[in-house]
Amino acid sequence: MAYTRTKPAKPKYIGSKILKFLTILAAGITFAVLLFLIAYILVKGVPYLNKDLFSFTYTSDNVSLVPALINTFIMTIVSLAIAAPLGIFAAIYLVEYAKKGSRLVNVIRITAETLSGIPSIVFGLFGMLFFVTALKWKMSLLAGAFTMVIMILPLIMRTSEEALKSVPDSYREASFGLGAGKLRTIFTIVLPSAVPGILAGVILAVGRVVGETAALIYTSGTLPKIPDSLMGSGRTLALHMYVLSCEGLHMNQAAATAVIILLFVMLINWLSGCVAKRIAKG
Repeated sequence: MAYTRTKPAKPKYIGSKILKFLTILAAGITFAVLLFLIAYILVKGVPYLNKDLFSFTYTSDNVSLVPALINTFIMTIVSLAIAAPLGIFAAIYLVEYAKKGSRLVNVIRITAETLSGIPSIVFGLFGMLFFVTALKWKMSLLAGAFTMVIMILPLIMRTSEEALKSVPDSYREASFGLGAGKLRTIFTIVLPSAVPGILAGVILAVGRVVGETAALIYTSGTLPKIPDSLMGSGRTLALHMYVLSCEGLHMNQAAATAVIILLFVMLINWLSGCVAKRIAKG
């Protein structure tokens, strides 16, 4: 009598199917919400983009966004120029030099996580009391930039730390085996491998700077002009849109400003992606 071997039936795990369905559902909802927001902003704002909106001088008639756009660019550059090096070097210290499990490392991480959860209005009040009042910087782009540095520094530090941790130890060991020192290994092997993760944190920081309003109302001010120096007051794009919305007289121009903010963030993301690819190829 011949026996035929039959393959055992694969067990069906209902739980895994439910998790797979929930994951796909969450991804689909997220993608749909993103498309809806982009479409809504474009539909509401694009028809009101005109040459008056891009005048270099703000008046009550044209409510130009160019001064706010230039102030946003300055605010972003100054904030990143201070926060990015500090955050990346702090992450290098925590990952490469600090002893694992030390109390200092735990305190730094807890402090960074605590700062990440503080509402932006609290940062604004601190910036007003310290930078504007105590240091007598008055309401200025510099006071706003330093307030934003405090806000985005924990974000850059934590994302850079995770990016450095994701680099395999075999890369470091191979570099040490070839006779390279620790510092050379970090800057030629570890950092280039961690660039995509670090840039992801920088992009998130840029988004927070561009979209911030509560903290900047009390530090940089809302004057619709391009200041002569960093010690002058000026509004950013998000503040410009907020003020126009609060006034209720230029809602169409506020919607057009939202389109420019969206394009500005998308441009930053595209440039960061190009930089990451170029560094990865190099």
